[in-house]
Amino acid sequence: MLPGYSTNSIGDVDPLDAVPILCDLGYESLAITLDHHTINPFAGDLPTRVTRWRKALADVGMACVIETGARHLLDRTVKHEPTLVSSDPSARARRIDFTRRAIDVAADLGAGCVSLWSGVGRDGAALETFGGRLADGLAEIVTYAAQAGVVVAFEPEPGMVIDTLARAATLFDRLGRPSALRLTVDIGHMECMGEWPSAAPLRPWHGMIANVHVDDMLACRHEHLPLGTGNVDLTAALAALAAAGYRGGLHVELPRQSHRWLETARQSAAVLKKRCQPPNLGKLLLS
Repeated sequence: MLPGYSTNSIGDVDPLDAVPILCDLGYESLAITLDHHTINPFAGDLPTRVTRWRKALADVGMACVIETGARHLLDRTVKHEPTLVSSDPSARARRIDFTRRAIDVAADLGAGCVSLWSGVGRDGAALETFGGRLADGLAEIVTYAAQAGVVVAFEPEPGMVIDTLARAATLFDRLGRPSALRLTVDIGHMECMGEWPSAAPLRPWHGMIANVHVDDMLACRHEHLPLGTGNVDLTAALAALAAAGYRGGLHVELPRQSHRWLETARQSAAVLKKRCQPPNLGKLLLS
């Protein structure tokens, strides 16, 4: 697996300037959240931005994935809206259009995947209604991604319509488990939703995990915490991911620590390096 970092956890500097610094700290992969200050897929200078990011990543030999969870890129007043489960069809169409643009960026950068989530159900509709909206939109997105040769990685998110691996499995089954649809795992979310400490929840996803977010968390509390300050057994989590066949980036996601991003990046790199060393785990993590 590759130590990785997320641009949504970088504050007060141009994320492009942070790339060589993160490389020097030992990071080998970057989760790029499309946003105003990184790559805005609606910007008139999009080709120039993509070219700059491609060069920055190539200069340090860093892999990347694309994240679509910007808080206020599509709506400057309501966090994360609109989504694939919004009540207004035109709003859902805006999210689909944004995700298609993200897929185009991913194809241009050679990114490992485009990561997304369902969204919050805000209008009081039945779960089946939310599921239908989500399945319809995601099917369109996955078809577009398959044509572009890009993988879509779906993330269960606490507080959203799809919040657990079990509900993600139901969604994948509904869509017929297309080859372009994979999974994003956030190990803190699994702790929050009671899906640890057993590795059993990841076993059915063997070979299906395309992206991993790394953070600490407390049970039943959705707050991303620095590594080693919550309830997550990181060694066990990494071993479970390795056993599930995952070999990609371990992207540290600590947006609430973005004001101290460099210190957080140093501390997280040290923790990941330490956890990769125990006997019987190192070979899995380095493969």
